[in-house]
Amino acid sequence: MTPKQIELVQSTWQAVIPIKDQAAKLFYGRLFELDPALKPLFKGDMAEQGRKLTAMINTAVTGLSRLDEIVPAVQDLGRRHVAYGVTGAHYDTVGAALLWTLEKGLGDAFTPPVAEAWATVYGVLASTMKEAAATTV
Repeated sequence: MTPKQIELVQSTWQAVIPIKDQAAKLFYGRLFELDPALKPLFKGDMAEQGRKLTAMINTAVTGLSRLDEIVPAVQDLGRRHVAYGVTGAHYDTVGAALLWTLEKGLGDAFTPPVAEAWATVYGVLASTMKEAAATTV
C-alpha cells in the first residue's frame, strides 16, 4: 500500500459516505447475487447490517495511515467472522462485491488507479483478517 493509494481510498471514500445506505444495499445485493449461499450468514435487519458495514469500512479507511494501530481490530474482526461461518473463499467474493459497489457508487471517479488502490487496500485488510481467522481454528 503506497501513500498515494491510501490517499485515493480515503478521498474516494468521502464521496461514498453521503450515499452509504444506498452503497450498502448495492453491496449486499451484489454479494448475494455472486454467492447466494452467503445470505443465511446474515441474520436480522439488513439496514442495520449495512450501517455496521459502512462504519467498519470507515474505521479501516480513516485508519489506513496508522495501519499498525488498526491491525489488532482488523485481526479481531477476522477471528469473529469465523464464528459467523465465514471462510477464506468468502473474502474474494466480498472483495468483488465491494469493488463493484464502489464502481457503481463513484461512477467516473472510479478510475483504474482508484480501482487498484481499493483492491490493494482490501487485499491487505482481508489477508490480515484471514491470517487471524486461521489462528482461531
